[in-house]
Amino acid sequence: MYSGCSERKMELKGRIISRGTAEGEALSTSQPISFYGGVNPTTSEIIEKGHELQGEKIEAKILVFPNGKGSTVGSYTLYRLKKSGLAPAGIINKECETVVAVGAIISEIPCIDKINISQIRTGDTISIKDNVVTIK
Repeated sequence: MYSGCSERKMELKGRIISRGTAEGEALSTSQPISFYGGVNPTTSEIIEKGHELQGEKIEAKILVFPNGKGSTVGSYTLYRLKKSGLAPAGIINKECETVVAVGAIISEIPCIDKINISQIRTGDTISIKDNVVTIK
């Protein structure tokens, strides 16, 4: 009898940007994210008008997005989120660029790229360890 549930556990290997381990609920988008001006650093809410995650909070989530965009101040915004306890638990990118990489490294947020992010859906339980992303 079909129960409607399917096991979907899979592992995806990528490139380590910021070493570490993290586990949590995925918050996934196909759109780039700008941390400076696109994320409220005092609430962790995505505030960019028209973004498909507008209104969502990134705090303690595994944030999955293709790449960052915008000002280099975005690196400091990630750092500010980390210092106030509002940062994502981890970051998974298709192609990590400098702003996100620097922000993740200085904030000690596990970050990995070269991942097929289309395999990850919002609500999935995700873990990051070294260069492996596990979808549970």
